[in-house]
Amino acid sequence: MDHFALKDGVMHAEDVPLPQIAEQVGTPVYVYSRATLERHARVFREALSEVPDKLIAFAVKSNPNLAVLKVLQKQGYGADCVSVGEMRRALAAGMAPEMIVFSGVGKTARELAEALDAGIGQFNIESEEEGLELAEIAASMGKTAQCALRINPDVDAGTHDKISTGKADNKFGVPIDQAGQIFGMLASKPSVKLRGVAVHIGSQLGELAPLERAFEKLGTLVKSLRGAGHTISHVDLGGGLGVPYKRGDEMPSPAEYGAMVARVTREWGVSLIFEPGRIIAGNAGVLLTRVIRVKRGLNNPFVIVDAAMNDLARPALYGAYHDFAAVQPRGAQMTANIVGPICETGDTFAMGRECDLLEGGDLAVFRTAGAYGATMASSYNSRGFVAEVLVDGDKFAVVADRIEASAIMDAERVPDWLV
Repeated sequence: MDHFALKDGVMHAEDVPLPQIAEQVGTPVYVYSRATLERHARVFREALSEVPDKLIAFAVKSNPNLAVLKVLQKQGYGADCVSVGEMRRALAAGMAPEMIVFSGVGKTARELAEALDAGIGQFNIESEEEGLELAEIAASMGKTAQCALRINPDVDAGTHDKISTGKADNKFGVPIDQAGQIFGMLASKPSVKLRGVAVHIGSQLGELAPLERAFEKLGTLVKSLRGAGHTISHVDLGGGLGVPYKRGDEMPSPAEYGAMVARVTREWGVSLIFEPGRIIAGNAGVLLTRVIRVKRGLNNPFVIVDAAMNDLARPALYGAYHDFAAVQPRGAQMTANIVGPICETGDTFAMGRECDLLEGGDLAVFRTAGAYGATMASSYNSRGFVAEVLVDGDKFAVVADRIEASAIMDAERVPDWLV
């Protein structure tokens, strides 16, 4: 459920008509709903009610906007970060350091040191080499790093290859058949407190079976590690639950996920960490755009909008689907190709799509754009960066300014020897 709906024939975000935002902020613009974020955060937490000891750490990479993070901090969420930049955002939003998990395969020495200095709750070590480097840095700083070893369980998540992270040939984690040896070696380092294991097999998962297989493998590993004399107090189960991008699509519910987790982990006796991202933020945002013009095509007309692949990259990157709808539908339909203005054929959101009848100047939205939307934006074609807005009831605020191309150019320099 989200809070984007037609009222008197006009699409609103909660109680704010989207044309009002377009008029005051311009387009394209991301619009987030506080009520939807809070509802999703609450539903996910309630789904895990049978898990007595847990931390829910929002995957900052899905939507790092400070206002979004603040909403989730007020819901008791921590943060899963994959860069120091994301960690700084989580801290700036008021998230407690001990509720921050630092994941990612390419943490630099500088990032590891800054995260240690911040006192974050857990490093998810992705390799033997990273663990040894972290141990050395922590020792030099006189600190002890709280860690989990990320395991690659070699489980196919059944999702898009570009967002699969748990197969043997993916870059993430250590092979599960080497985990015992690597765990034992790193656990011997006094500056590293290796307190558990972690797993994350991919994103936009449409069924629970792959997750359950990965969790069962992790449970077997936990028993083996304890049998070898190691203390396992924490297990990070990652995130990855999918959301329905196309209306009518069925996805596992948080309640079904929570019941599976409770059943599989009941005998583990650990504190569990969860890293939801898309399932919290995805349906909490739309990308509001204006039709530039409708161009006659050989087979179907081209609806050219002012949003582009630099604003919403998922369709160009993954062939991803986003529902597309008029803000003020006329009640008639058309079959069209939905495209942006960038000089790339890949700047195509949909081909042969049945959609509301649109004309030049009309407003429309790409739905389910609250995750992996603005955060993946670029300034390609010197278009600048898209603005972001947060709605709360009948009011709204710009929570990320539009960065014009001229401002980006102001940061560039021509060396004297070229003048």
